[in-house]
Amino acid sequence: MKILVTGAAGYIGSHTVLELLEAGHDVVAVDNLCNSSRESLRRVEALTGRSVPFVEADIRDESAMRAVLTGAPGRAGPDAAGDVAESPESAGATVPAGDFEAVIHFAGLKAVGESTEQPLAYYENNVGGTIALLRAMDAAGVRRMIFSSSATVYGDPVAVPIPETAPVGSPSNPYGYSKLMIEQILRDLAAADPRWSVALLRYFNPVGAHPSGRIGEDPRGIPNNLVPFISQVAVGRREALSVFGDDYPTPDGTGVRDYIHVVDLARGHLAALGHTKPNCRIWNLGTGRGYSVYEAVAAFEKASGQKIPVRVAPRRPGDIATCYADPTRARDELGWQAEHDLDAMMRDAWNWQQQNPDGYGEQ
Repeated sequence: MKILVTGAAGYIGSHTVLELLEAGHDVVAVDNLCNSSRESLRRVEALTGRSVPFVEADIRDESAMRAVLTGAPGRAGPDAAGDVAESPESAGATVPAGDFEAVIHFAGLKAVGESTEQPLAYYENNVGGTIALLRAMDAAGVRRMIFSSSATVYGDPVAVPIPETAPVGSPSNPYGYSKLMIEQILRDLAAADPRWSVALLRYFNPVGAHPSGRIGEDPRGIPNNLVPFISQVAVGRREALSVFGDDYPTPDGTGVRDYIHVVDLARGHLAALGHTKPNCRIWNLGTGRGYSVYEAVAAFEKASGQKIPVRVAPRRPGDIATCYADPTRARDELGWQAEHDLDAMMRDAWNWQQQNPDGYGEQ
């Protein structure tokens, strides 16, 4: 199957591209590199022995997206002129016209705290960009999408574990609202036009890295997520871990989350590709178990053999106490379930950070 992956150079995108290639699919990668590194895809090419045609473009640029999907000339960014160029690292691997069977859509801004400070940027990029992408897909006759959604659409859950049937509509931050808006757009589109097939994958908390240590999570600036922050403390890039709130109604006072290995998450997209029913379906991708911040820190210390200094900081806007999945539907309908435990997640995260103390080195 020939698949377009948006946000392909990012953390989850690069791991999914690798899994797609190893499963025999053909992939074309699109990313504007605003919060990712081209190096991730070079390493994917090295690990798989396959080329990944790459286009640096922004999903908000409908003409650029249409050009990628059809192989026609177009612009390479929202303000750029000229044709969409092939990647110099993949010389000869130009994007052939048409033939795409699906789009896996990762591209978007994703920091919960930042979204509370910059809501317009999140709505304009995530929602506006998805609308532009959908228009380009429709014009190109490509109407199968797997969307990177989030457990944040559930807001502060009334009960855990959270099934797909749990109430949505009250996310605690603009990031979550942007994901929920996109879900609604995709539901409406699939209801209006039966030619569309949409998978909504609600992620819980991706962590870890490819076991090779060659690709992993490399946030720009101060990490917004727990495990990359712990990792950077362990290699000396940060002095101490900031724990945002130790007064939640949880066993040790810290937030509880469903951490899922990024490789398991990536494989969930392959499972969704194999689900051929049309219209729109939702699946949680999580382990079904929650761990507190302090439990995650202890697991990382075990994996790394290092003590992680901790400082308690005030709660962040938009954070909630407890969130973990009921992944039964994905197991029963997709034949998918998470295989890695917390120790493996932290071992692989540490392996990546040890090998790459400065990430991809393009900060």
